[in-house]
Amino acid sequence: MDWNKTKTIFIIVFLILDVFLLSQLVKKNTTSQYLPKKDASIEEQLKEAGITYESLPQDKEKEKHYLLSVKTKKFSKEELDELEGQDAIIVNDTKISSTLDEPYKLGTDFDPEVLDTFVKDNIIGGEKYQFWRYNKESKKITYAQKFKDKVIFENVNGELTFYLNDKNEVVSYEQTMLDSIDEYNKEQIISSIQAVGTLFNRGMLRLDSNITNVELGYYTLVQTPESQVLTPTWHVVVNQGDKKDNLFVNAFEGSVITINKKLE
Repeated sequence: MDWNKTKTIFIIVFLILDVFLLSQLVKKNTTSQYLPKKDASIEEQLKEAGITYESLPQDKEKEKHYLLSVKTKKFSKEELDELEGQDAIIVNDTKISSTLDEPYKLGTDFDPEVLDTFVKDNIIGGEKYQFWRYNKESKKITYAQKFKDKVIFENVNGELTFYLNDKNEVVSYEQTMLDSIDEYNKEQIISSIQAVGTLFNRGMLRLDSNITNVELGYYTLVQTPESQVLTPTWHVVVNQGDKKDNLFVNAFEGSVITINKKLE
């Protein structure tokens, strides 16, 4: 029996065991460090977990809000005739696809206000949309439709999408719009801090993350081929390391909404 070889094997095995036990101890201590205190408020739990945020909306929490019943707008040829400086067509009655006669310059550093002017002056119902996101890689800028200054989140039937060339100029766009909007079934919503607490309790907020924005808007609750029902929804933007997440919570039910499509 080679005793030196056997001794070396035992040493390696014990070293591996020590490393494993140490890692478990560190994991246990780290986890226990962030266990919420019994009966601690949401604010206290977030503070203990190192999750920071600016002031949250307060006034809307005392209000009651409606569900919305909406339909997809069908555009008319008469509406297209009012558009100038572009070649626009209607696709399947509900989408405008347009190419600009001259590219619209945005400048090197994109500022939504520059494009806001174009939207208000050159888009059908342009005042109903607001800037939502800019994807440099895909060269797309997305505007979302709004209702009474509240954004309708991630709704393909209420979006305005601009396409850019290599010079960072708008060359074309596609537009859809929600129409015939009716309010009904007014109810109390959960507060913004309750929405954040829901995300925290579901493990969707990492330790030491930073919440940069919380706003109330609408998201699709029920959809049929002809219409949709939209529910009040809290939108929470959070920086988690090098990643920015857009999270959504149903403001009536307090449930987390899973966005199926990839956010571009």
